[in-house]
Amino acid sequence: MTQFPEVMMALDLGPLDSHVGYLLRRAQLAVFADILPSLAEHDVSPADYAVLTVIDRNPGAGQSQVAETLGIQKTNFVPLIRRMEARGLVLRTPSARDRRSVALTLTPQGNALLADLHAAAQAHIERVRSHLGSAEYDSLLEPLQRLASVSRPS
Repeated sequence: MTQFPEVMMALDLGPLDSHVGYLLRRAQLAVFADILPSLAEHDVSPADYAVLTVIDRNPGAGQSQVAETLGIQKTNFVPLIRRMEARGLVLRTPSARDRRSVALTLTPQGNALLADLHAAAQAHIERVRSHLGSAEYDSLLEPLQRLASVSRPS
């Protein structure tokens, strides 16, 4: 019996096409599909990249504060930081302000990796900007930043 390839129909999404959450999730999947291969070359996830970036911009920040800022649950954050520490990317030390807290800083190896990751991220940004157009890309940032801060305390 001959197998015929399945014909893909464009399906009606109904009201999903006007749900911000649904569209954001689809956009996230598309954007992640573009950057994931670049990050994978360095054995890094998008969450790893975000954590390294925040630590770089806030040396000595507390482990709990970094996790909360990025919306990463503590049960997921601790193994992530331990993995980065084992790779020699992050240094955990008792906080000078509160000895019960752990302060995070990047190692020289962490800084070098982050420079490579920023270059990969910039190439990704340029691809997305090219796809949307510069004006649309720029106009999209502010509303997304406002939406991202909805659940964050001010």
